[in-house]
Amino acid sequence: MTEEIRSRFPASEFGDLIIDLEDRLAGETLKASRMISEHAGLDKRRARALEVQARFRMNEQAFEQVCELHDGSFLPGNLLPNSDLKVHQPFMRFGKQGSGIILGLASMPQPSMLPVKNRSRLAGVSMNWQFSEELDLEGTQPKSGDVFILLLVARDPERSGKLKELAVGSIDSSYDHFLFYEPIDEFLSGRIALPNTNKSVEISSVTKNVRLKTSPKTYIAPEDQTKPTKDSGTA
Repeated sequence: MTEEIRSRFPASEFGDLIIDLEDRLAGETLKASRMISEHAGLDKRRARALEVQARFRMNEQAFEQVCELHDGSFLPGNLLPNSDLKVHQPFMRFGKQGSGIILGLASMPQPSMLPVKNRSRLAGVSMNWQFSEELDLEGTQPKSGDVFILLLVARDPERSGKLKELAVGSIDSSYDHFLFYEPIDEFLSGRIALPNTNKSVEISSVTKNVRLKTSPKTYIAPEDQTKPTKDSGTA
């Protein structure tokens, strides 16, 4: 099951996206911490509460912007494919009809711990019914073939403005456990780019933390970006 999900979301294809997301989320997390500590003028308790909200909203926007640069698309009408399930958080879709990836963002209380349930995530995990040992006797589960995966973020409770772990994970359709969970260093450990190619090769554990992009993208400021046209068929 883990290998099947990994094969649908391989580091060789999505590694650049994950590296760019890591960079942006780390930067936005630090920015949120400094913004609150330097300008809010609040006591420690109130500042901490406001920082939680600011950090997630800033990371949420950064997540959307980076995914768009990597050809991710918003869900039309904020609906999951082949369903009437609506989401209220940014879920970005990659891939073709029937074999896509829906990627979301979630905060973990601590590494390897399931993020808090909400309506959007419960709708999202319904896409993973094919990986769970359940019978869909009434035929109510979405049947598009998409897989729902989360980029999971755990803040460092001891260092304000720092992240303790980023990971890639997929939750079962009953929201009981992870079907797949890998910290991003582990996720990227088998990937290294060859010069002037888009191919990847397996590397030994000695060099597993090396990260190279296959083809660096030119930075485009958010205000200069043009959102991709939304297709009414597949987002």
